[in-house]
Amino acid sequence: MPSPQQARAQAYAITSAKAGPETEPSPTAQLRALFDRPRLSPGQRRIAQYLIEHITEAAFLSITDLADRAGVSQPSVTRFASAVGFSGYPALREKLQSITLGTRPAGAGQTEEHRGNELQAAVDAEIENLENLRRDLADTDRVIEAGRALSASTPLTVLGLRISVSLAEYFAYAARRIHPDVRLVTLGGSVAYDALLQSREAGGTWVLAFSMPRHAQETLTAVRVARSAGLKVALITDLALGPLADEADVTFATGTGSRLVFDSYAAPGVMCAALLQAMTDADPERTQARLEDYEQVADEHRFFLRD
Repeated sequence: MPSPQQARAQAYAITSAKAGPETEPSPTAQLRALFDRPRLSPGQRRIAQYLIEHITEAAFLSITDLADRAGVSQPSVTRFASAVGFSGYPALREKLQSITLGTRPAGAGQTEEHRGNELQAAVDAEIENLENLRRDLADTDRVIEAGRALSASTPLTVLGLRISVSLAEYFAYAARRIHPDVRLVTLGGSVAYDALLQSREAGGTWVLAFSMPRHAQETLTAVRVARSAGLKVALITDLALGPLADEADVTFATGTGSRLVFDSYAAPGVMCAALLQAMTDADPERTQARLEDYEQVADEHRFFLRD
């Protein structure tokens, strides 16, 4: 009799699927594609990131207001519009408005009294993050390919520093059930460098890195060390643009909940589970064998309560 985890591993394999004509990518995904220009200046990247993070309101800002909020000059906004393929800021704003009007913002149409309290608003924001992630996952090929690559990397290094430690620990804990050699790195500096270099020398090919706000300089440095050692980098973060995304071979950008004092990570957590499922699918025989062995050990030593 398979355990619930084994049954789920068999039942929920990811199938390759493209978004149908009725499925539009999320607004953030559309903006990432629109702004994916390798030669954007740091100031232009600031504008792009502001638009991605505040698309609903930013699409209706004047050029003066956008410049103020992004911390750049008005001519910088005009040059940015040209750099991403528009005749000027009015044409860019028209495109932004068409993108944002194509989705219904969380809470739209609700009166103030029915929007709930701040805790409910935080949940609403996370629901919107999950809806955006759902649209992004309409095309499963990127997740499937990343899962195969991570599954084939032995050892597989999982990197998460500072606030990102919890996500890295969750992923590594689960990945060890289905992968023979998962190495978790949660300390920066020379400790991280040693671990990354040893992973490459041992035959590893990939690192899965997590970077949530506030983004640590030591995470960027560690990712660069990994790249210089010959490792490829998959990144789960909230930023689609910027130096960390520039260093990664593949980036999965998911929104984080920022309505409370400390951020919440519903969408990054689902993204972790999706990659774990893709790793499971990449080598089903190994997965089943490892889960079976683990269940035997767990039963023998009574790891878990019988619910």
